[in-house]
Amino acid sequence: MAAIQLDRQKRSRRKYIDILVGGLFLLPSLILLTVFVFYPMFRTVFLSLYLTDFAGNPTVFVGLSNFQELLTSGDYLQTLVRTLLFVIGTVGATIVISLCLALLANEKIKGIGLFRTIFSSSMGISVSVASVFWMFLFNPSIGLMNHFMQVFHLPAISWLTDPRWALFSISLSTIWMNIGFSFLILLGGLQHIDRSLYESAEIHGVSYFYQLRKITMPLLSPTIFFIVIVSVINAFQTFGQIDMLTKGGPSNHTNLLVYSIYQDAFINHQYGTASAEAVILAIIIFALTIVQFKLGEKKVHYQ
Repeated sequence: MAAIQLDRQKRSRRKYIDILVGGLFLLPSLILLTVFVFYPMFRTVFLSLYLTDFAGNPTVFVGLSNFQELLTSGDYLQTLVRTLLFVIGTVGATIVISLCLALLANEKIKGIGLFRTIFSSSMGISVSVASVFWMFLFNPSIGLMNHFMQVFHLPAISWLTDPRWALFSISLSTIWMNIGFSFLILLGGLQHIDRSLYESAEIHGVSYFYQLRKITMPLLSPTIFFIVIVSVINAFQTFGQIDMLTKGGPSNHTNLLVYSIYQDAFINHQYGTASAEAVILAIIIFALTIVQFKLGEKKVHYQ
């Protein structure tokens, strides 16, 4: 009996030691998450309930007044609608174009490796460099976009200063920047589909588009689902190209949610309002992610 009790004590002691050792291994990650994720998150929620001074220190507790003011502000609601339209347009176009390029690059064609490199090249370019590149393309005097318009005898467009075209221009540059990542992920998904399925379909005389609908898309659905989730989150967080190309103009026509947060916090020094905007943005992204999981995962076919 004493031996059994002693064995239990040893096991219990070993269990606590294992937990302690595991905790020590996790400690560096927990410290980093606390400093760079958890503390900023709770600090943002805290500041959203206060008015702040010029330095960002809380002064007056106002509860949910910051949220109420935002949700009844016509300018903020326009920014919210504009951001939603931007997300829908850029994510949809990016995935469709990337999928078409991935299908092409997945074919066994001589020299296709060069095209794979070209299609994925935008992934290795930083947002700032890509924005400078597009700034020259959109230049009304020397930009290639207007030279392209002249080929078809169309009038020149002020891409970044015309309210009718500014958001489209930002969307176009964003789509180009995001294609590389989406293309690589989709191509990887295509290359993991069992080739014997296509060989069997070809033996039975099944057309390419029928194979695409019945084999490729169902088996690629987990990859597409992942790309949609990641792309939606990234689109909501778009900032760099707006700051580089238009700074939210003209007349706030490219002022999306994240840039609005930046303006209120670091230009207008309204940290309480900016924190409330950040909380609203986090809630929107979280809610949309949950909706996508609830609706989209039902149509995902895992092998």
